[in-house]
Amino acid sequence: MTSLSARQSLQLDAVASGAVGVLLLALSGQTEEHLGITTGLSVGIGAFLLFWAAFVGWASTKDSLTLTTEIGYANLGWVVASVIFLVAADLTGLGVAVVIAQAVAVAVFAELQIMAVRKACRVPARSVAA
Repeated sequence: MTSLSARQSLQLDAVASGAVGVLLLALSGQTEEHLGITTGLSVGIGAFLLFWAAFVGWASTKDSLTLTTEIGYANLGWVVASVIFLVAADLTGLGVAVVIAQAVAVAVFAELQIMAVRKACRVPARSVAA
């Protein structure tokens, strides 16, 4: 997997989350028919994602490994919630594919964020003079 900085991983997450939020809001009248996701849920998730994108974008300006770690684990929580939603909801085939695709994307963001923090926390090895 490509190694990104914590800032880059957060920026990518913010852009993708914002884009999905806009799509869910713009297409909210069609999500029930095509995906099996009610209009209300589509609007709620879309609005949440816009706020999430703003928060993650803000966090990307703070150079905080703690924030990056917390966002990475929050993303893992989103993946778990997506799996539960897959089991509990009455989705169309396309809806199942969309939920799986976004869960995989969010899992990748989480991995990138956690890897970036681990990379930033590594202490360079000292060379020992013989």
